[in-house]
Amino acid sequence: MAKKIKWQALQFSTIGISNAVVDISLLNILLWIWPTTDSQFLLIFNTFAYTCAIINSYIWNTKYTFSHRAYFNKKELGWFIIQAFIALLINNGTFIGLMDIFAVQTVINIPSFLARNIAKGMAMFLSSTASFFLMRYLVFKKEEESDAH
Repeated sequence: MAKKIKWQALQFSTIGISNAVVDISLLNILLWIWPTTDSQFLLIFNTFAYTCAIINSYIWNTKYTFSHRAYFNKKELGWFIIQAFIALLINNGTFIGLMDIFAVQTVINIPSFLARNIAKGMAMFLSSTASFFLMRYLVFKKEEESDAH
């Protein structure tokens, strides 16, 4: 069982790298085209980038990481959307919170490009960790596991 979870975590992490590329690239492209420090625009840009990454995640995780558990039905999709929303809240909260902290702190002068990528990195780490456990134990839960509870 532990070996299976380690393998899933490795697959999930590999897919997570592709999600990170989608997420960070889109956010930086949007901020390059429309530079801003306004929290509302940052929230919109981050939500768009994260949503594209989560679609990428669903496609790859249903095909590989959780393929033996994926049923491709409405119930599974509904749970996936719920976990994605929870992860989005974690991602946006962390990203905007850290951007606000970087904006008001005066100890270290951090360039905005670096600040937003540090904030985005922390947001991705926390939301992807939550996402893994939500997908493993909620979205792609084996039927016999759900019957046992």
